[in-house]
Amino acid sequence: MRSARLLPAVLGLVTALALTATACGPTGTPASDKPSAGASSAPAADSGSGLTADLADKLKKHGVDLDQWRGGAWKDWDRGTWLREAEDFVNPVIEGLWDPARMRSAKNPDQTITAQAGGGGTDPTPPPVRAQREKTPYHRNAAPVGKIFFDSPQGHMVCSGTVVKDPRRPGKSNLVWTAGHCVHAGGKGGWYRNITFVPAFNDLGKSPAALNDAQPHEVQPYGQYWADWAVTSGEWIKSGGSGRSWPYDYAVLHVKPQRGSTSLEETVGAALPVDFSAPAPARTGTVGAWGYPAAPPYNGMIMHKCLGPASRLTTAPATPVMYRIGCTMTGGSSGGGWFRVLPNGTTALVSNTSIGPAGGNGWLAGPQLGQGAKAAHDMVSKKFAR
Repeated sequence: MRSARLLPAVLGLVTALALTATACGPTGTPASDKPSAGASSAPAADSGSGLTADLADKLKKHGVDLDQWRGGAWKDWDRGTWLREAEDFVNPVIEGLWDPARMRSAKNPDQTITAQAGGGGTDPTPPPVRAQREKTPYHRNAAPVGKIFFDSPQGHMVCSGTVVKDPRRPGKSNLVWTAGHCVHAGGKGGWYRNITFVPAFNDLGKSPAALNDAQPHEVQPYGQYWADWAVTSGEWIKSGGSGRSWPYDYAVLHVKPQRGSTSLEETVGAALPVDFSAPAPARTGTVGAWGYPAAPPYNGMIMHKCLGPASRLTTAPATPVMYRIGCTMTGGSSGGGWFRVLPNGTTALVSNTSIGPAGGNGWLAGPQLGQGAKAAHDMVSKKFAR
């Protein structure tokens, strides 16, 4: 009986998401709960490299030589020089770094899927819901969803992300929603490096073997969008990775195309609003989580989704309740958006994948997006408003 009651909402969610793409489609030549952020917003000083005047000054301040950085100096993860404070974020474009082979070698950030549930305010563990493959081509069925690539001390890593609306640039958003642990190492480190977003990654859902011979536009149909600014919560920067930090595990990226100047939203033809009302889990109705799970039994190449009712999860005493749903997606889906259909029929992002159970899969949890998350979103939007 529960499935019968949920069916209309599920159909509404899937239909709304599938209809968000308005562009013609990809081509072969793609053009306290207080937020903390890093910034780089001055006019480009070198359009070929993506370097801005502000970024050049920031690199110089931290003793970073751009040519050495491009040549591999970014691989130095010494804790004494690892940039970790909000204002320290730098992410210069390295043309050609994320080629298809490097993308295929990227792994899920294992440590992010091992948190244990604890404390009060937790509902019984939901039954596992088997993740379903998204229909192809992705740019027609889940246009706002994509894959995030970044480098960490453990190597090349992957997460998932969602194109979200920018209230100060209607129709021309360059904002991507993801998890804090996909951009910053939290209490044990600093900002990750070489962060790029690939919307509709592997658009036709090809197998890893088939991707060996795929054309570039099949792997990255809209090209790459590099993060030139990132905002995450102050809680995540201070103590990310602890039980108390998971309810604040969200981040907003401002991105720019590796080539060209067309906005992300215009390119993919889609961006979702973010619901910051933080409704109680019992009042969210059906929610859907989308992403690219990479840990076994998945391979990170195929977009999946789970749909179901949200319940409560508390990871530490006196911390905000998180949403939890039954879902078999694994690491790599981290940062992927959770969507719900609002009473007015609009599909909105309401959370992002943060953690799952230790030693297995079967459920996912994500933060409720309230005033702190809204402040992070506003901070990025205001910084790039013009």
